[in-house]
Amino acid sequence: MSKICEITGKKVMTGNKVSHSNIKTKRKFYPNLHIKKFYVPEENIWVTLKVTPAGMRTINKKGIMACLENSVEKGIIKL
Repeated sequence: MSKICEITGKKVMTGNKVSHSNIKTKRKFYPNLHIKKFYVPEENIWVTLKVTPAGMRTINKKGIMACLENSVEKGIIKL
């Protein structure tokens, strides 16, 4: 199961965990993903997406169809 937001395209980042003694070890930063169902009135269907809170705000602002078309255009999701 990939950890990628299907609207914004945010994914896992890597970086360093820095201890008090300044020892650096590799770690991962995971996006805040939620599995959420959205209703698409144009198609009269429900769509399940893995989205971040930023993706949810984008859907609320632009609409679900515009966001889905944009994600397909960018190559984030495939229909």
